[in-house]
Amino acid sequence: MKDEQFYMQHAIDLAKLTVGQTRPNPSVGAVVVKDGVVIGTGTHLQPGQPHAEVYALQQAQEQASGATMFVTLEPCSHYGKTPPCAKAVIDSGIKKVYVSTLDPNPKVAGKGIQWLKDEGIEVEVGLLEEQAQDINQKFFHFMKHKRPFVTLKTAVSMDGKTTANSGDSKWITSIESRHDVHVYRHQHESILVGSKTVLRDDPQLTTRLPHGGLNPTRIVLDTNLSIPIDANLLTNDQAETIVVCAKQADYKKEEKISSIDHVKVWRMDTERIDLVELLHRLKEDKIMSVYVEGGSTIHSEFIQKELFDEIHLYMAPKLIGGEFSKAFYNQLGFDQVEDSVQVDFKNVEMLGPDLKITARPQQKEVD
Repeated sequence: MKDEQFYMQHAIDLAKLTVGQTRPNPSVGAVVVKDGVVIGTGTHLQPGQPHAEVYALQQAQEQASGATMFVTLEPCSHYGKTPPCAKAVIDSGIKKVYVSTLDPNPKVAGKGIQWLKDEGIEVEVGLLEEQAQDINQKFFHFMKHKRPFVTLKTAVSMDGKTTANSGDSKWITSIESRHDVHVYRHQHESILVGSKTVLRDDPQLTTRLPHGGLNPTRIVLDTNLSIPIDANLLTNDQAETIVVCAKQADYKKEEKISSIDHVKVWRMDTERIDLVELLHRLKEDKIMSVYVEGGSTIHSEFIQKELFDEIHLYMAPKLIGGEFSKAFYNQLGFDQVEDSVQVDFKNVEMLGPDLKITARPQQKEVD
């Protein structure tokens, strides 16, 4: 590995440590090097706190003059909750900056790079770019497509079942897989289920990791406002909750639910919940990612409408079988195999006894 790649990999590894906890900001890592010695490192820790470049420069102090910086994302050029990082880099005397990837935020989008160049700093862009973009895939997706990044999560047996004949689904996968799920809850801004999941399991939908973690905003698709007023999502105030209903839902029930401090009701002007409209409203609320933990009906609708960006499938070494047991994708379906939804496997790994498959929709060829 070349020295440049080594130092940028170090910056990427720093950024990986804070994925999820900087939301809605991207996770960024920075390393300052002089004469082959690392003299400063930094990562963005939380919104409103200094960015990675600032922490790295604070460590380097006056040694930064004439040094080289490696940063995973283009330094910002605008005043937000913190001053622009590009100015801090310029003022430090840094002579060269390696940037892994440009910032897709229109407020930055090349402006930070240009500012550095205008001040005589040499800039190279694209070193380990794919890795840097993967760290902040939800952020990049939101900026590019103007809608939240949607992850479908499911746990299945080896024969593809998500429930037994009775509807029982606890626990198909192992404690290792369930721990991994909580990591992704921490990394997503919202988590979504249907009313059937609430009625059956009464979940909390919070992040429960050994050392804590951020709770996502909880979203329940409840067409007729059927969930009970004492459901955990309504009585547990550890996270904000949004209950989405259709136009025919009972107004008195809506009033009761809306009176709870941490709960909002979104009523749609349709008889069924429109997922496209829902994602638009989430975008307007600047919610960049959705972790879908619903059952087969919810998952199937996201798949049919091509509104998913990634699938996390946890497969347990069990055979459930059964005529009335559910599958992950159980609705509608296709008459011909050639018409099926095509995905690409991006990663396969073992978690305890389970197999975890990460897949993304296959990109359609453009004529």
